Amino acid sequence: MPDHPSSAPPAQVALLKGAVARLAPVLPMLTELGDRFAAAGHELALVGGPVRDAFLGRTSPDLDFTTDARPDEILAAVKGWADAHWDIGREFGTIGLRKGARMLEITTYRADTYDRTSRKPEVMFGDSIEGDLVRRDFTVNAMAIQLPSLEFVDVHDGLEDLAARRLRTPAAPEESFADDPLRMMRAARFAAQLGFTVAPEVRRAMKEQAATLEMISAERIRDEFSKLLLAPGPRAGLTLLVDTGLADVFLPELPALRLEVDEHHRHKDVYQHSLTVLEQAIALEGPPDGPPESVPGPDLVLRLAALLHDIGKPATRRFEPGGGVSFHHHEVVGAKLTAKRLKAMRYDKETVKAVARLVELHLRFHGYGGGQWTDSAVRRYVTDAGPLLPRLHRLTRSDSTTRNIRKAERLSAAYDDLEARIDQLAAEEELSKVRPELDGNEIAEALGIKPGPVLGEAYKYLLSVRLDEGPIGKDAARERLLAWWAERQA
Repeated sequence: MPDHPSSAPPAQVALLKGAVARLAPVLPMLTELGDRFAAAGHELALVGGPVRDAFLGRTSPDLDFTTDARPDEILAAVKGWADAHWDIGREFGTIGLRKGARMLEITTYRADTYDRTSRKPEVMFGDSIEGDLVRRDFTVNAMAIQLPSLEFVDVHDGLEDLAARRLRTPAAPEESFADDPLRMMRAARFAAQLGFTVAPEVRRAMKEQAATLEMISAERIRDEFSKLLLAPGPRAGLTLLVDTGLADVFLPELPALRLEVDEHHRHKDVYQHSLTVLEQAIALEGPPDGPPESVPGPDLVLRLAALLHDIGKPATRRFEPGGGVSFHHHEVVGAKLTAKRLKAMRYDKETVKAVARLVELHLRFHGYGGGQWTDSAVRRYVTDAGPLLPRLHRLTRSDSTTRNIRKAERLSAAYDDLEARIDQLAAEEELSKVRPELDGNEIAEALGIKPGPVLGEAYKYLLSVRLDEGPIGKDAARERLLAWWAERQA
């Protein structure tokens, strides 16, 4: 691969130099593998994401290759060289390998055609790298490095687009998206992950064909959306999804926020507010290797909750006398809408439950006011949040997007005070482990009952006593339990 072609613009020259340096650690392995295929009479090229990432100065943990060899011929070429191999993708021409710590995938040149009503691909193997590259999603992913010669192949000017941080499709975008509508979401994901802009013709095709996303499975949409949301800059990708109409297909609650107003500042757009809350929540995530209480980023649950925390507002908006606007109980309605939408997107039960709970709790702090909560109320705040408390802290702080500096400082100070009280009570009472002072066996023995619904009621009663009054000791707890039991029996 040339590292300083005289005809290339300076930006491309810099990218080429960087790519050579980035690939240096794996060049011996690439050359070795290329020699094996060449000896067997086959072509081989590093392609797609690993090439793009090398130009971007990023390390790609996995390496993808394309070849004119068919699956059986691929296996023959790597026999005795790969440490392990698997052929789970053999039907689509893909053979997976492991070489040392590296994971490799080698795929036969493809020339897929699709049934555009069922979205099932009919796999057709191709005979040229040019034919393979034209079916790739974007030009920046349609660059290749032939092996072992290290010749750079860029028939669709992907390097120029990479230098311009621009997304174009190798084929006409209408054709590319008709082949696989999920590519439209992938464009939004790359905008979020890499900071790329979308070429005008690509954006136009996304708008025109947004409705075709309906034929894509919920699982594929979910996975692509999650990748976007976990990217460094999800706002750009989300904005593209909304502006092109793609969000209307799988997350209509998000664009529905555009016409709403915030209850405190009527000029504030709730859609833009939600995107800002998401950005502020991301800024409060801990480092990836941080302890759980720091909410190591990127955190999908926190980000989903930040994005969706106000989706109950359209359904609860009321115009009040005097020109005011209210959104009473939008957190409760929003929690239900969140759970329904995430289930439809096929998120797992734990994620659905956690995100919906955060949406339900995100306004609880606003009752704290000047710090007049009792210790009982603080205990309930912690207990209701449970293991979600670190995320709730960050969601609540992020929900302040006011431009009024004094108000922002007042809210921040109030939450500082609440967290300090939580820490103090936690130190005194092990707040995260609050339980009734009598366990189930002790309750059953005191009341002479067996396990069942009644025992559950008694347990909940003693838990409420513990939350309201703090530790009172086993003897006092037993007395309170017996008094409750006597009153219940009367």
